[in-house]
Amino acid sequence: MNKKRWVALIVAAGLLFASLGFQFVTSVVTADFESLLNFTEDDGDFNEKVIEEGSGTSKIAVLHLNGVIQDTTPSSLINTNSYNHKRFLDMLDEAAEDRNVNGIILRVNTPGGGVVESAEIHDKIVEVQEEYEKPVYVSMGNTAASGGYYIAAPADKIIAHNATLTGSIGVIMESFNFAEFADEHGIDFNTIKSGEYKDIMSMSREMTDDERDILQTMIDDMYADFVQVIVDGRSMSEDRVRELGDGRVYTGAQAQEVELVDELGSLNDTIAMMKEEQELGNAQVIEYERGMGIDQFLGGSIKSMFGSDSDLIGIKDLLRENNAPRAMYLYSK
Repeated sequence: MNKKRWVALIVAAGLLFASLGFQFVTSVVTADFESLLNFTEDDGDFNEKVIEEGSGTSKIAVLHLNGVIQDTTPSSLINTNSYNHKRFLDMLDEAAEDRNVNGIILRVNTPGGGVVESAEIHDKIVEVQEEYEKPVYVSMGNTAASGGYYIAAPADKIIAHNATLTGSIGVIMESFNFAEFADEHGIDFNTIKSGEYKDIMSMSREMTDDERDILQTMIDDMYADFVQVIVDGRSMSEDRVRELGDGRVYTGAQAQEVELVDELGSLNDTIAMMKEEQELGNAQVIEYERGMGIDQFLGGSIKSMFGSDSDLIGIKDLLRENNAPRAMYLYSK
């Protein structure tokens, strides 16, 4: 490489580092340091962002549930915006315990997720309704399927967009089977186990009929729970729920026709409905925000420098956390 090329390379590298440094400094200068210093993860308090002014002390809290419902914590500095199960449950507690919050709206945009996590959110919603006597409305976004519908079922009112994908009532469990591939390529698996079914759903061999029966019984039990949640929440007969709950997805309009949702509309429409129906016309409408922690600040700065490629980190985290078969209330395309 001649001298001119070396100079050009050094200049290009210098410009790159200068650009990255400028973007980082810009992030620092424009940061909300009051929020930045509020980084204690165990602090249950949330900042309130007003999205509609009100004239009284009453409030309607809008809580956003975005992403796959799973109890995992992002391990990457870059991946700071994925669903956080504990944080969402804490937000529900915050809204329930705030005496000035007289209504809660869940903005749900999820394909579902874990069976246990979905049940925990469902139970928390029922607790808010019964113990705190607060109405809970659900506003469905692009997708509110499977576990997303499970948590919506007990709501006092469900509102979907005409094109929302919802339903997908059911349970799924999947795994890979590399047995034939391994055999063709001379790959041997050595498994030492304490019992006949310890390696059930192993990727290294075919599943036996007994194993399939065991797992199917588990899935049937979980599905029965899903059905009962809808029976209780929507006041439908079990036969009708099982008829609708064959795993298919519905648009918002189709879901309204079969009474899985109550109304069609946007988040703004949902807020207007709650104000009118719950006599909260003067209520302030707020959203919860956690103060930006050090990890979120640095993560946001790094994402701004490296762009959307950092989304690959989130996918890697998801794959690593889900490398074992598990039952899911999940709509997967």
